[in-house]
Formats: sequence, structure tokens, C-alpha cells
Amino acid sequence: MTTMTGYPWVKPLGAIATIALLSACTEVVEQAKEVKAVVATTNDKVQKVIDELGLVYVEEGAQDIITYDEVNAAQQAWCDALVRIGQLKKEGGDYRAFAEQVLSEAYNYDQGKVFFKPTLAFGDQTFRNDKKGALAYFVGGDPDYPNDKGFALTPWVKARYGNAGNKNEGIQIYGSVAITMGNVWVTNEAGDEVMVDKTWVFKKGKDGKLRIIVHKSALPYKPS
Repeated sequence: MTTMTGYPWVKPLGAIATIALLSACTEVVEQAKEVKAVVATTNDKVQKVIDELGLVYVEEGAQDIITYDEVNAAQQAWCDALVRIGQLKKEGGDYRAFAEQVLSEAYNYDQGKVFFKPTLAFGDQTFRNDKKGALAYFVGGDPDYPNDKGFALTPWVKARYGNAGNKNEGIQIYGSVAITMGNVWVTNEAGDEVMVDKTWVFKKGKDGKLRIIVHKSALPYKPS
């Protein structure tokens, strides 16, 4: 059997390969140092926010963080959007297109999973884990969801939220994820106000925007 030892170019190639390997390893090590330096800097920035807000739940090594102000702004934006959908319907505007926009910007449907349990949903359509089901709940008109009349089309003239506890006690922040629990109050044109129990989970995307990944809503329990 002929072996490679008889070929004079084997040793030079081996040396070249060794040099190339060492060079590649050196480059990987340098890149790792750069990444580590960036991570350390980012961690310092995150830690500063953690300290300023007095957070106690943030996961170790978090590279991004949500603030209380961002969470409250996202909750208020949801309330405002709900009212706006009904206004557009009353004014003859394209309320459906606006609702789709809200579902893309306020919810995580276009980026990944969303768990959504609306207030007035039941049976095998209780959970709306895709945008089609969520849109049907808010604006109706989908034959696949015949029981949906469009929750946002009432129309509501006012919507407000409140988190459980004092100040920001009803918000938990885990770095790029935040959880809220409390209530939302909606008021119709007759002045009747309805309160629902509300739990939201927000996730901050790479674009810096907060989007809903969990939305659980229910009418309060009333003992008979």
C-alpha cells in the first residue's frame, strides 16, 4: 500500500496547516475577548438600571431591560388603541386595518408566540393564539368566529388601567420580559363602566419595542 510518507510536500503542508490553525485560534480568542468586553459593558448598563429601579427579579446576565415607564406606556397605549378602533368604526374609517396594525405593533404575533385569552371567549375558541383569532375578537366579521361581534366596536369612549398594589408593585421585570397584573376599566357611550381582571406579559424586541406575549382577561368573580 502506498503511504503519504513518500510525498515530500506532506510535511510543508502540515506546517502550513498548523500555522493556519494557530492563526485561526488566535483570531477566535481575540473575538471572544471583544465579545466579553461588550457583554461586560452592557451588564454594567443593565445593572445601573436595576439599581436605580430597585429591581430584584432580573435574571443573571440580562443584556436588556424594561423599565417601569415603558411598561406603563405600553399599557396605556393598549387602552388608547382599544378606544380608537371603536372611534374609527363610528367615523366610517378603516378600523379593521388599524386593528391589524395594533396587533402587529402591540402584540408579538409577527415575531413569535402569543397566548391570548380574551374576556368574552369560550369553548374551543377561548384562546386566540394567532392574529386571525385575535382580530376576530376585536372587530368581528370573521365567519370562522361566528360568536365574535367585535369587542372594540362597542364603541368604548374611555379605557384606563391600574396595576395591583401601590405604585409599581403590580409589575415584575425580568430583564427583557415584564409581567403585570391588575384591572382595566372601559366606559361606553352611555357612561356605563365595566371592569375586567387583566394580566399581561410584555417582551422587549430587538427593535426596542415592547410587545404582548401573554394576555389574560376575565370578568371578576362575584359570589352568588
